[in-house]
Amino acid sequence: MAQMINRGKELIRISPKQSNKIEYSTNDGRSWISRYSGTSVGYFHDLTDNGKEILAQTSKGLYYSTNDGRSWILRKRN
Repeated sequence: MAQMINRGKELIRISPKQSNKIEYSTNDGRSWISRYSGTSVGYFHDLTDNGKEILAQTSKGLYYSTNDGRSWILRKRN
């Protein structure tokens, strides 16, 4: 897994300043826009592109997103 993934025309990353935040870039990382920020999933540790979904290992378990990181659903609690 990684801190940043390439998904289609976007780069998606865990914010380096706030690990409970997901950001995306459409200009190869020159600028970043917040996509998700919340405490319900805990802190993000790793991301991976799993085809139709993004997987995220967090401090509260394994989560997945089917909408490019806009919302997260628990798959397996720690």
